[in-house]
Amino acid sequence: MIRHLIAATSAAACLALGAMAETYAVIGEKVWTGTDAGTIDDGIVIIRDGRIVTVGGPDTPVPEEATVVNAEWVTPGLISAFSRTGIVEVDAEDSTNDTSAALSPFSVSLNAADGFNPDDTAIDVTRIAGVTRIVVAPSPATNLFAGQGFVADTTGSQETALRERAFLYMSMGEGGAGLAGGSRPAAWAQLRAALDDARAYPGRYAGGGEGDVLTRRDAQALASAARGQQLILVSVRSATDLNALMDLAESDRALKFAVVGGDEAWRVADRLAALRIPVILDAFSNLPGSFDQLAATQENASRLVAAGVSIAIVNLGNDSHLARLMTQIAGNAVANGLDWDEAMKSLTVTPAKIFGLSGYGTLAVGARGDVVAWDGDPLENTSNTDAVFIDGVPQDLTSRQTELRDRYRTLDESQRPLAYVHP
Repeated sequence: MIRHLIAATSAAACLALGAMAETYAVIGEKVWTGTDAGTIDDGIVIIRDGRIVTVGGPDTPVPEEATVVNAEWVTPGLISAFSRTGIVEVDAEDSTNDTSAALSPFSVSLNAADGFNPDDTAIDVTRIAGVTRIVVAPSPATNLFAGQGFVADTTGSQETALRERAFLYMSMGEGGAGLAGGSRPAAWAQLRAALDDARAYPGRYAGGGEGDVLTRRDAQALASAARGQQLILVSVRSATDLNALMDLAESDRALKFAVVGGDEAWRVADRLAALRIPVILDAFSNLPGSFDQLAATQENASRLVAAGVSIAIVNLGNDSHLARLMTQIAGNAVANGLDWDEAMKSLTVTPAKIFGLSGYGTLAVGARGDVVAWDGDPLENTSNTDAVFIDGVPQDLTSRQTELRDRYRTLDESQRPLAYVHP
C-alpha cells in the first residue's frame, strides 16, 4: 500500500518516514525539470537512494513502497550562486564573523570552509526557502584576494558535504582600487604581478626567494587559478571595469572568470557572451549607489540573456542571512522582461554549470535527489515549500523563526511572562 505524505505533514513526521523509506514519489501539478522536457503537467519525480530514477507524466508508475508528496509545483533544489551564509552569524560580533581577516598576512590561501558553521541559524532559513546548495565566498579585507570559496549543502548537519576551494574570490573595480593602493591601475598591476608569482611557483620561491606581491603560501594557492584550473570570481560592476577584465581574459584565454555584480554588464553583453563569461547578479540593482553603478537597470538580466550571456540571480543586498530572497529578485527580473524559464535556470541550471556541480540543478534521471515541492509558483513571493529533499533525504522545515512564531502565536494570557504594572 502506498503511503501518502500530505503537504501539511509536520517536518518531524517527514523525517521519521525518511528513516523508514528511501523511495519517494514527488507529484506536482507542474513539474519544472530544467531540461529539454520543460514543465510537465501532473508530473511525477521518483527518488531512490539519493538519486532521481524517474521523471515523467501522470502515467508514470509509482512504486508501492514509495512515500508520496503532493504539491502544486516541483522543481530542482535551488542553488544560491553567491552568499556568505554559514560564515557569519552576527555581523558586529567578531567571534561569529569569519568572512574576512584584516590582520592576516595571507589572502589567496585563506580557506573560507575552515570557518563554516552548519549551526548558523541562517542555514535553516535558507533551506526552508528551497535552497539546497549554497556557494559561499569570503570577503576581501586588505587585499584584492579574499580567498578560497566553497559549496555546501543546507542540511545544517555537522557532516555537511563541502566542496572546498571551489573557486577563488577577488575584488576589482572601485573596491579593488581601494584595496590595492587607491587606483584601478594599481589594482591591475597587483593582479598581473600576483598571476606572475603564481605561475612562477615554486621556482621563484626556491631557496628562500620571494614573489613580487605574494607570499609563498599565497602563490601556491593561486597557482591553479593562474593556470586555468580553478574558477576566479571577480567582483566588478561598471562597463569600463568589465572591459578591463575581458582584456585580461583575451590576453590569457586559459583564465576562467565569472563576474559577481555586473550592474552595467548589459552595456558590454555581446563581448561577455563571446568570451563566455557568466554574470552572477542582483536583479534588484537599478540605482546609481556608486559611480560603478551609474547605468544600473532592472532590465540587466533580460538584456544579458537576450545577448546570450549566462546569468545566475542572487541577493547581494544581504548575502549572509537573506540569500533566500533570490527567488523574489528573480520574480522581479521576470516583471522586467526576463523569461520565466530563464529566471528559474538562473537559480538552478546556470549556478550548477558555473561551479561544475554535475548532477545538480535539474530534474533528470540520474541527477542528485535535490528536489523541492512548492505550494505555488516558486517565483511568487507568497509561495512556500511543502517538502525539501537533499540527496534524497527529506529535510526539517523548522527554524528558530518558525519555532518562535509557533510558540507565541498560541500562547494564552496565563502563559505570558510577568510584567511590571504601574500601580
